[in-house]
Amino acid sequence: MTSMSDTQNSSSHGKLIAAVVAAALVVVLALISAFVWPGWALNKNGQAGQAGQTSQQASTSNGTDGDKTEPAKPSIDAVALPDGASELLKAMPDSVLNYARTKADASTTWSSTSPVEEYALTYSTGKKGQDVTLEVGQWNDGDKAKSQYDTLAEAMTGKELGSGNVKVSGKTTGAYSAKADPDDDTKAVAVWRNDTVVFYATGAKNDIQRFYQQFPL
Repeated sequence: MTSMSDTQNSSSHGKLIAAVVAAALVVVLALISAFVWPGWALNKNGQAGQAGQTSQQASTSNGTDGDKTEPAKPSIDAVALPDGASELLKAMPDSVLNYARTKADASTTWSSTSPVEEYALTYSTGKKGQDVTLEVGQWNDGDKAKSQYDTLAEAMTGKELGSGNVKVSGKTTGAYSAKADPDDDTKAVAVWRNDTVVFYATGAKNDIQRFYQQFPL
């Protein structure tokens, strides 16, 4: 009985060792085939790396400057108005959003239509290419101002960006129109009338769209 038990134990140990050796050989062969067989493991890693890079590039390309929120306050100081400024000129705001007034001079651009007074103003963020030029004129009655507004609006032939009525305390006091520059789609112009005063703003499209909608007059 003892001899038979020893024989069985020896046989069991032999089978266990053989099984372990066989399993080890399978693992070794799998590793060899992965890296030696025509590039399987290398190709898989390469594809994964390429996919990760493509995903990162797509994410980067989708993040544009247009996603950034524009500031609501200017980073530069407004230029003071000249001494003896008229009530109309004093009514011009120091800033509109992040556009500060950097220039305010008398103008004669619309002199042929006999405005009572007229000014050329510049509002800027302080950055190159972000200036808004604003022409402002006042007439002695609303009909003359409306005639000037109509002339300016009819001359605007670009793609419409916005239009409607100007209202003060619920009462319609004029109209507005904004259009892209027909010769340069990156630029735009906006004109609006508030009773006897006409405003005409030109600049980059993004700046004009922000500026005229927030102008307080």
